Amino acid sequence: MMDAEDRRLFEEALSKITASSSGPALDSALADLGWAEALDEDRPTAVSLLFELQGKENVSSSSLDVLLAHAIGVDITAPVVMLSRAGACSSPAVTSNGRVKGQGLARVGAGVGVGVGEVDLLVVAGDVVFAVPLAETSARPIAGMDPDLGMAELSIDVAADAAKTLASGVNWPTVVAVGQLAIAHEIVGACRTMLQLARDHALEREQFGRPISQFQAIRHRLAESLVAIEAADSALSAAWEDGTVSSARYAKAIAGTSARTVARHAQQVLAGMGYTTEHAFHRYLRRVLVLDQLLGASKTLTREIGEELLQARALPPMLPL
Repeated sequence: MMDAEDRRLFEEALSKITASSSGPALDSALADLGWAEALDEDRPTAVSLLFELQGKENVSSSSLDVLLAHAIGVDITAPVVMLSRAGACSSPAVTSNGRVKGQGLARVGAGVGVGVGEVDLLVVAGDVVFAVPLAETSARPIAGMDPDLGMAELSIDVAADAAKTLASGVNWPTVVAVGQLAIAHEIVGACRTMLQLARDHALEREQFGRPISQFQAIRHRLAESLVAIEAADSALSAAWEDGTVSSARYAKAIAGTSARTVARHAQQVLAGMGYTTEHAFHRYLRRVLVLDQLLGASKTLTREIGEELLQARALPPMLPL
């Protein structure tokens, strides 16, 4: 575990590189910093600091793929990991009749490109992870809500003996839980910036001769946004401490729900400015909406959690305070 001084220095270094680079440039800077190695030393610190800063600065990198490969137990310099389809968190592929078949998403646009033969796609089918050349996949780049993320929709159907087996005994739900925590941190970072943008606007914008930040309705929206952010942050802290798949799902669901609350209030405070592409708000709104769909959408997770609680007819044990 990092001590307080190491954590401070590490955070300062991450703040500098996330504020000045994105995509391949950020990947290179993270490699030079040794972020992947920090996962072995202190995964909660490495993940929480980087992903929240990515959300704050609205930048992208291959760090999620590196993290998932680390959780799978595969040591690859520049991995590309196949995620579940939008909104879902189930295993993205299956093995059937000697073939590996599946559909899902992957961040392949941030410097990797679609259909590059030298790059292998890591595909988890059941409890086995395969390496499939990207050139053998059917990939459709997604340029919709947030093109800067470089997402693509992938479809694979290859012979099992043509796909290289990298590891077996993989616990996909555990891998997903790590990814859910990372994405939730990124959502929280973006939410903090959305709230800051709304706050700054409220302090500068005047109506009836005074800043709109003095109006009670505006204050309520900003306060509710802060409460939503802190609730998500607390859920993440509890999830890291608890270390279970269930707590990670709760944290991801709360983060996604909180993001919609913050975005709604920030949009109202920003008013017409929030609808313009000149203002930064729209980039963060787009980002959180897409992030919410990765490894389990908040609405889907909430419904699944509720159904499980009804079946069990019991609440999960509370974490010690």
